[in-house]
Amino acid sequence: MPDILHRIGIKSASTQEAYAALNTIDGLAGWWTSDTQGQTEIGGELRFRFGASGGFDMKVLELDPGKRVLWEVIDGPAEWIGTRISFDLKQEDDYAIVLFKHMGWKEPVEFMHHCSTKWGSFLMSLKALIETGKGQPHPHDVLIDNWK
Repeated sequence: MPDILHRIGIKSASTQEAYAALNTIDGLAGWWTSDTQGQTEIGGELRFRFGASGGFDMKVLELDPGKRVLWEVIDGPAEWIGTRISFDLKQEDDYAIVLFKHMGWKEPVEFMHHCSTKWGSFLMSLKALIETGKGQPHPHDVLIDNWK
């Protein structure tokens, strides 16, 4: 099964700061979509909405403060259901490193190409949020095509 993989370094940040942006409603709404709701504890469900484009529901599977966040997609586009999304964190000097995986795609369909680019842009939004205090969550994100 193919996976989407990305790595970003967040300057002058700790893994705890990155973890907070990945595991609080305010943090998630600050870089991914401003329409974020739910519970961020293990077993909790998170709802991410993107206007008319729809959205995704995730179940929180693992949390290791400052080290790892793992979700399973439980609702959304058919290609996403059952896939897992992880954020593994490590410190390298004054950089918090985020290793991102969206794993378990059944096949590398065109929608996966779109999602890979969008994940990259949203991870840059995460970087901006932590480095500058302002991300570019939906609806202020970079539009890459007619899928949004």
